[in-house]
Amino acid sequence: MFAVTISDEAAARENFRTVLHTASHTQVVVMTLQPGEDIGAEVHLDNDQVLLFTEGTACAEVAGETREVGVGDLVVVPAGTEHNFTNSGPGVLRLVTIYAPPDHAPDTVHRTKADAEEAEVKGQDEPPSS
Repeated sequence: MFAVTISDEAAARENFRTVLHTASHTQVVVMTLQPGEDIGAEVHLDNDQVLLFTEGTACAEVAGETREVGVGDLVVVPAGTEHNFTNSGPGVLRLVTIYAPPDHAPDTVHRTKADAEEAEVKGQDEPPSS
């Protein structure tokens, strides 16, 4: 069983991305973004994504629609939808994202966004094959 207090898990992580759990159909990831930092505009063709915000505020851009989100908010990004999330507050932004199916290699930790981008370019962050 994977069971955690997710706000505590998110608060305990300083890395840009940390994969907490990978199952055959889902993956739980926590992210920390510094003020002004964004996830990066992207489209996941084969993954639905659910984002839960545990600290800070963000500008959410999903399918051309923009709104501010914060602690306690949940945003669903269906597969094939362009999206980006930018830390719009003065402090860190912490969030949990659930991918279905998994999008990253199990146990992935990317200290910074640059590390995450480099791993992706090098093909070092591939989800498990089903």
